[in-house]
Amino acid sequence: MSEILPETAEAGAEATSSRMNMIQAINSALDIMMDRDPNVIVMGEDVGYFGGVFRATAGLQAKHGKTRVFDTPITECGIIGVAVGMGAYGLRPVPEIQFADYIYPALDQLVSEAARLRYRSAGEFTSPITVRSPFGGGIFGGQTHSQSPEGIFTHVSGIKTVIPSTPYDAKGLLIAAIEDNDPVLFFEPKRIYNGPFDGYWDRPTQNWSKHPAGDVPTGYYRIELGKAKVVRAGGALTILAYGTMVHVCTAVVAAAGVDAEIIDLRTLIPLDIETIEASVKKTGRCMIVHEATRTGGFGAELSALVQERCFYHLEAPIERVTGFDTPYPHSLEWAYFPGPVRITEALKKIMKDA
Repeated sequence: MSEILPETAEAGAEATSSRMNMIQAINSALDIMMDRDPNVIVMGEDVGYFGGVFRATAGLQAKHGKTRVFDTPITECGIIGVAVGMGAYGLRPVPEIQFADYIYPALDQLVSEAARLRYRSAGEFTSPITVRSPFGGGIFGGQTHSQSPEGIFTHVSGIKTVIPSTPYDAKGLLIAAIEDNDPVLFFEPKRIYNGPFDGYWDRPTQNWSKHPAGDVPTGYYRIELGKAKVVRAGGALTILAYGTMVHVCTAVVAAAGVDAEIIDLRTLIPLDIETIEASVKKTGRCMIVHEATRTGGFGAELSALVQERCFYHLEAPIERVTGFDTPYPHSLEWAYFPGPVRITEALKKIMKDA
């Protein structure tokens, strides 16, 4: 029988916990790492006195000082360039790009410098930077505040790409990312930043019963990068998702009554292909759901990997449910998201002959 699997404490997690949304969990991770390591630096537009546009860095400057939490000019290329230099010097900078849509001016610094520094220096220098950035839709931000560019960076060798779906995972993964000696892009799905947000969850066809807030250990713990999580056990179908789409898929599957196994990838690069392969070989069917555009999206890579490794176990073609290949719509963003209607149609298609 299918079941929603509970959160399990990671090694090193303290017993004391508190109810947190994702913003609070991220803030806690940054605070703890700045307490533990004097080399951790937080920088970015409005992250200091104001505490960030989403308040993820609120209170950090007052506690840790202006030399460790500071505002930068509006220059994404400069922010990442300075962070790369800091990392090579021995610091562990955590720059924030205010919205993922603004990350493109920093692309050259990320691809040509941060990702290649270890290789180019024969291991003499590393780039231990963690780039935090809100991504995806859900706030009616339009074309310049809603993009999901993760597929671009999963193509780049040398960069790790992490996307949490719960406050618990956000804190543990962010701590692991900051401690990593290579550059990590940490994309935060802003649609689920604030936990139970009825104004966004009670849409006519999108009324989930589970909101992405939860109990989070108040102290230090880490979640290993590159490890997926089975959030719902099942035997008839494997669904691969990450970020907001984990919650969407969980709600739709529950409503549809399908015995689906839902895997939260958590880390796109490095990818936990072993967990994916084991699940698909067990269920014989695979659906991939993500918010980013379809063409060139990370779902295409997932589909290819599943096809290569599980072809003789597949009992139906792999299905993808994604955003559309269009500019991001402002007023129609809830039609753009993969939601109950499109996911249910895909479920019926892939389970047709089951």
